[in-house]
Amino acid sequence: MKLEQKRDFFIIEEKELNFQRIYENSAPIHLEIGCGRGEFLAMKSRVDWDKNFLGIEVKPNRISSMLRKLEPVQHSNVRLLQMFVDVHSSQIIPPNSIEMIYINHPDPWPKRRHHKRRLLQDKFIDILHRILVPEGTLQIITDHKSYADWIINKFQSRTDFCSNYAGGHTKIPFEGHIVTYFEKIKRLEGNDPIFMKFKKVG
Repeated sequence: MKLEQKRDFFIIEEKELNFQRIYENSAPIHLEIGCGRGEFLAMKSRVDWDKNFLGIEVKPNRISSMLRKLEPVQHSNVRLLQMFVDVHSSQIIPPNSIEMIYINHPDPWPKRRHHKRRLLQDKFIDILHRILVPEGTLQIITDHKSYADWIINKFQSRTDFCSNYAGGHTKIPFEGHIVTYFEKIKRLEGNDPIFMKFKKVG
């Protein structure tokens, strides 16, 4: 099926999203921010078929890659939104509407002068807190130890999230974990993933 025939996967909206209308059901919403090659979203949505999945990605080539992996029947619970998530754009996502958020291998920007470009900044975490349902969950995976420490420190300094792990992370994969192409490559290079899970408080 040609990509132009898959436009039903797209959400094109400038006002607050109505998930009941978009998915035509009231199933919980799971959100992946930064979808990469799209294999996580394609596989996870078939495993958890009773959830609705929303993938947000800013890069057009990655959107095209995701569309190649999606089929109307098998992935009827998936929608895509092309945008950069910031304080302004995220306003179209209703508050207290997302059950689970996945962030898989965000760019670590390892040089200190580039740390301001990292995704997991306080204002971004504020956004995640606003859109998660009460006691909603945020799952983060990185293979970069310094970035994992940065993320854990960010969340430990807040009172509106709590970690599922005593040390803030684990090396044990999440239940139902999807191993992506990127993760396979990093494991072969000797960089095992670090798993973090945080629950919304308050």
